[in-house]
Amino acid sequence: MDKRSRDKKTMGSNLLLALTALIWGVAFVAQSVGMDYVGPFTFNACRFLIGGVVLIPIIIVTGKRKSGKAWDKRFGKMELWGGICCGAVLFVSSSLQQFGVAHTTVGKAGFITALYIVIVPFLGIFMKKKISWSVWVSVALAVMGMYLLCITDGLRIGKGDFYVFLCAIGFSFHILVIDYVSPRADGVLVSCVQFFTAGMISAVMTAVFEHPQAASVAAAWAPILYAGVMSCGVAYTLQVVAQKNTDPVVASLILSMESTFSLLAGWILLGQKLAARELGGCVLVFAAIMLAQIPVEKNDGKEHAGSSL
Repeated sequence: MDKRSRDKKTMGSNLLLALTALIWGVAFVAQSVGMDYVGPFTFNACRFLIGGVVLIPIIIVTGKRKSGKAWDKRFGKMELWGGICCGAVLFVSSSLQQFGVAHTTVGKAGFITALYIVIVPFLGIFMKKKISWSVWVSVALAVMGMYLLCITDGLRIGKGDFYVFLCAIGFSFHILVIDYVSPRADGVLVSCVQFFTAGMISAVMTAVFEHPQAASVAAAWAPILYAGVMSCGVAYTLQVVAQKNTDPVVASLILSMESTFSLLAGWILLGQKLAARELGGCVLVFAAIMLAQIPVEKNDGKEHAGSSL
C-alpha cells in the first residue's frame, strides 16, 4: 500500500474515531434524560443488555469471515472470565455515573469522567511503574480543574460531581482490567460478555431496589435505545475497526473529545450552561487529558506515552 492510500485510510479511521467520541458525548444527554423516567439500575440494565444483543450479529459475521463458520473456537476461558470481570467493574463504574448524572450537568459529567485518562497512568505508582513528568503536571492541572468545576464557595463538592469522580476512578480500574484481558482474548467477545454481565447485575439491582413500571421503561425508550444501540453497540464497533489503522496515542486524543462533545450536547439539546469558573475548570481538565497522552522520551531514547491507553 502506497503512502497516499495509507494516509487516506488513517484519515478515514480518525473520522470514525471522532464519530465515536461524538456518539459517546451525546450519550451523556441520553443518560440524563433517561433518569427522568427510570432509575439508574433500570436504565443500565436495559442499555447494557441491548448493547450485548447488538454485538451478537457482529460476532457471527466476524466468526464467519475468520473461520468460514458462524461460531468458531474463539470463545475461550479468557473471553468468558475476562468479560465477567470487565462487566462487574463496568457495572460499578456506570452505576456511579448514572447516579452522578442525575445530580449534575451533562458537560461537567463528561469532563469529570474523562479524568480516567489522567488517573490510569497515576495508578501506575502502585504497580511500581515510573511516572513521567507530563503525568505529574497533568495531575496538578486536573486537581485545579476539578476545584473550579466542582468545589462550591463553601468548599464542598456537589453530590453528583462526587459520584462522577468515583465513576472516573472506577473506569480507570476498568481500563486496567481490559489492558490485561485484551491481548489474551477476542475484544468483541469480551465486550459482549461484559455488557451482558453488567446488564444482568443491574437487572438484579433493579428488581431489589427500583421495581420499575413497564410504562416508565416504555417512556424512556429513546434514550435507552440510543445508549444501548449507539453508545454500546455501534460506537464500540467503530472504535475497534478504526483503531486498527491509526496511532494509539492519536486515537486516545481523538476519543478524549468525548468530554467536549458532552458539553456541547448538554448546551444545545438540554440548554445546560456552565458558569465562567466552571468553563475554566473544563479548560484545565481538558489540558490535563491532552498532556497525559503526549509521548515523552525516556532516558534510553525510546518513546513512552503518558497514558496506558
